[in-house]
Amino acid sequence: MTRRSVLLRSLLLLGVLVATVWTAPPVQAQPETLTIGAANSLRDAFRKILPLFEAHNKDINVRVIYGPSQTLSKQIEEGAPIDVFLPSQVEEIDQLEKKGLVIQGTKRVYASTSLVLIAGTELPAPIASVQDLRTSMIRYIAIGDPKTSSVGKVGAQYLKYSKLDSQLKSQIVYGEHSRAVLDLVAKGEADLGVVYRTDAVGNRKIRILDEAPEDSHTPVHYGVAAVWTAKNISGAGDFINFLGTPKVQALLEEHGFDRIAEQVGVAQRQEGQ
Repeated sequence: MTRRSVLLRSLLLLGVLVATVWTAPPVQAQPETLTIGAANSLRDAFRKILPLFEAHNKDINVRVIYGPSQTLSKQIEEGAPIDVFLPSQVEEIDQLEKKGLVIQGTKRVYASTSLVLIAGTELPAPIASVQDLRTSMIRYIAIGDPKTSSVGKVGAQYLKYSKLDSQLKSQIVYGEHSRAVLDLVAKGEADLGVVYRTDAVGNRKIRILDEAPEDSHTPVHYGVAAVWTAKNISGAGDFINFLGTPKVQALLEEHGFDRIAEQVGVAQRQEGQ
């Protein structure tokens, strides 16, 4: 083989390699993470909702941090890396908004629920309705800790409104959050409990005895917003809008939520973020 032939073959091979480099398929971008801080009462519903969201948004992986609303709010104030905040009371978002810690235009109320009186399924209920609390003797009633949970604040409002707070003072036991209240009642450590309907629906160890009057406490409106620590603002907007879709609203209703006719704010996709 002549030197000229070797040179020609080398040039041909180089051309093939260059062509291969330029025509290679682009590397697919890795899915972005969307970090959600959500109230404990959303856990059951989100087991169905989050996979649906990821199926419709394949470029997003969802990471959820569950906890009491007030605890999550404090973590956001301190700079926790959260994109979307979903407390069990929209007032938690309002408080952050007053401090300039909510991205403008992303706050929305997407559902509501009621406050209910619960008992365990293993033992006979000591009462049949809320009114019976005035005359019937009970050992203990569990409510959320007002210092750490929104359900505790609302539960305390109800007892005060009903003028039962003094009467039941020695019988109240506190759970750090709604899940703790459910456990106290399910295990028989408390005869009764006060939680959101969303906490009790679907729990086989719990039965709902009665519903607290609407005017006995602050309305329980579930809110959502992107917060100041958000890195995936685009994904946050997509998720907030997703909560308002008919399919998600139907799933929420199955888990004890009520639809909200009036929404606060509009979540918009932030281009260029």
